[in-house]
Amino acid sequence: MTGLFDGVLTRGPIGPLTDDTAWLGALLEAEAALARALADTGFLSQEQAETIVAACDPGHYDQKELGRAAADGGNPVIPLVQELTAQVRRADPEAARHVHRGATSQDIMDTAAMLLTRRAGRVVLSDLRALGRALATLAAEHRLTPMPGRTLLQQALPTTFGAVSAGWAQGVWEAADDLERALTDCSAAQLGGAVGTLASLQEHGPAVATAFAAHLDLSEPVLPWHTDRGRVVALAAAFGRACGAVGTVAHDVILLAQTEVGEVSEEAGPGVGGSSTMPHKRNPIAAVSALAAARQAPGSVATLMTTQIQEHQRAAGPWHAEWLPLTELLRRTGSAVSWMRTGIERLRVHPDRMRANLDATGGLALSERITTDLTPELGRMKAHRLVTGACTEAADSGQDLAQVLAEHLEGIRTREQVAALLDPADHLGSAPTFTDRVIAGTTGRAGTAVHHSDNEEGHDER
Repeated sequence: MTGLFDGVLTRGPIGPLTDDTAWLGALLEAEAALARALADTGFLSQEQAETIVAACDPGHYDQKELGRAAADGGNPVIPLVQELTAQVRRADPEAARHVHRGATSQDIMDTAAMLLTRRAGRVVLSDLRALGRALATLAAEHRLTPMPGRTLLQQALPTTFGAVSAGWAQGVWEAADDLERALTDCSAAQLGGAVGTLASLQEHGPAVATAFAAHLDLSEPVLPWHTDRGRVVALAAAFGRACGAVGTVAHDVILLAQTEVGEVSEEAGPGVGGSSTMPHKRNPIAAVSALAAARQAPGSVATLMTTQIQEHQRAAGPWHAEWLPLTELLRRTGSAVSWMRTGIERLRVHPDRMRANLDATGGLALSERITTDLTPELGRMKAHRLVTGACTEAADSGQDLAQVLAEHLEGIRTREQVAALLDPADHLGSAPTFTDRVIAGTTGRAGTAVHHSDNEEGHDER
């Protein structure tokens, strides 16, 4: 079943990996692994374990009914175990005695959450790396394409679209690395029984816990982590960071696509990005949707940070408060990354507009370069005062800045020399070098070469 907002906020493969069916499947997978672990350690026969495993088919259960019944015990595992036991009893009454043996509800819920998070995380990670490669390719194509740098939303010194794209790529790559570490280090099974001692399994508790984790291909923790929620917080922070990296790309694209700026656009054919009232509109809807999803991550991360403070051996409420924020965080992160990949596929870059916007200031954005050039002869303060006065006069009068500066300099520099210093394409600093570093790093990560362009104007209309 698709929700009204899922097309925008639960986009791509993340939906089926985090819906109620996925949760139910993960809960039953944990119960099946527990049965196998108990068989491995001699608590029941392999045949009895397989009877339990056969009953762990999500198709045998009514999700809505389990949800309603969960209210009585405070979690869906209690009614699920009751129904699972009833199904096993019909096939083998002796095997039914071993359903959920040694475990508590939180063991199954936490383990299911780790399974769900790992699966969703792998998809997000794959999408993040693909987005990083796409951004690095964009950086290579526009390595020397000049554009205005902007600070506090105002034009500053020039940069290149390659450097901007490289910055996006590096942020995405680092977020991907962080997510990969979290998925590797924090995806652990949970099996502790009533108070984390596995007392009902006597001396065999640790062996069952080891086998349980192995059957799920999850790491085995040093001890049960019922009220130690550090791994949940670490995972949440990694997903939140991914949303931050993707959201930054999305926000910049939206700003660069404004009508008055027009340096990029999203192009995806008729009807995409349209308006219900304005036929002319072509909104950067992929970037808008990516940002909408990414903006929701901090709230979920904050909730999960708050719920990590838990009491004694089992929390009264904070643990329950994790389930939906974690699910929503996975969904929003997956959606944001999926949308941004689409946004970059649709992106068209307009180098001519970038150059026109650079020229719109009449060279004022390059005034720092004139000051730097004059400092050895005049000293910094005198050069700064002289250039500031010339810039003010040119801005107030609308005159050509190069001409005004030449007049103020009284022969120290000719108009042609000043004009050359005001050329934004000749004042890009180390932007190409920094871009190359990201490209080189991407080649190592992706295993495929990314080739850069030496065309100073970049590729038109990419």
